[in-house]
Amino acid sequence: MSSNALHVPVMLQRCLDMLAPALTRPGAVVVDCTLGLGGHSEALLRTFPDARLIALDRDPAALKLSGERLAPYGDRATLVHAVYDELPEVLARLGVPRVQGVLFDLGVSSMQLDEAERGFAYAQDAPLDMRMDQTTGISAAEVLNTYPPGELVRILRTYGEEKFARKIVDAVVRERAKEPFRNSARLVELIREALPQAAKRTGGNPAKRTFQALRIEVNGELTVLERAIPAAVAALAVGGRIAVLSYHSLEDRLVKQVLAAGAEITAPPGLPVVPERYQPRLKLLTRGAELPTEQEVAENRRAAPARLRGAERIREEANEGTH
Repeated sequence: MSSNALHVPVMLQRCLDMLAPALTRPGAVVVDCTLGLGGHSEALLRTFPDARLIALDRDPAALKLSGERLAPYGDRATLVHAVYDELPEVLARLGVPRVQGVLFDLGVSSMQLDEAERGFAYAQDAPLDMRMDQTTGISAAEVLNTYPPGELVRILRTYGEEKFARKIVDAVVRERAKEPFRNSARLVELIREALPQAAKRTGGNPAKRTFQALRIEVNGELTVLERAIPAAVAALAVGGRIAVLSYHSLEDRLVKQVLAAGAEITAPPGLPVVPERYQPRLKLLTRGAELPTEQEVAENRRAAPARLRGAERIREEANEGTH
């Protein structure tokens, strides 16, 4: 399948509008930290003909498909196999000290969800893999089969916000002793049986939260994000803008904290005049998180949980000019 047929970029026009003031300048560089199938990247290259794109993805399959899609743009697009917290190293290697725009579209790409053998989707039976980069790291099956029960409970509670984590883990531990987990259907069935009746009647597929938790653990998503958002803010030139699409409350909370901290005055209380070094570095571009329109959700159900936040870099830090 072509990448275009697979992928409808979420909140695309809103992201373009948010980044536009920074990307119309000559020589502007924009980083797509989550290239995926290249929908946002292609739109950035098309909309801002003078901008240069650097795009990162940890998934070699995504890089291959996007490379074909973005080939017409020639050397305006540089695609890099990297996790997005490696942004500082990537920019250093490319000799780019500062960028004008950064976009994050977090979560799982359409391709990863749609290809059964990747094991991300709970709606179809597949090997329990869930690695975004299948050349490295441990699979979801290994997590289920080898982690101590207490650690599994912590993961389901923290990353899946799963109230019945203990019940599910008790069932997992019992079952893995008989036979290791390999495929998703067995896990989905086990979760259905472990949950109380009332819990199964609300909130979609009962396996959703457990699958989210396993995926975040396997890919170290929140740990990576904790490093990546501050690194992206640090890479912005004054006047540069960042836009971040999150898909669950854990991601969104993290993004909110970093951007809000950058937009605060950090001076000790009671100073009559606030010195430059305590002034905010960022100006927030969204009031709270922006949501997709009803029409967009009707056309693309994967947009439903999306939350968009953005900020503009308004001040250089004294110790940053030396980078």
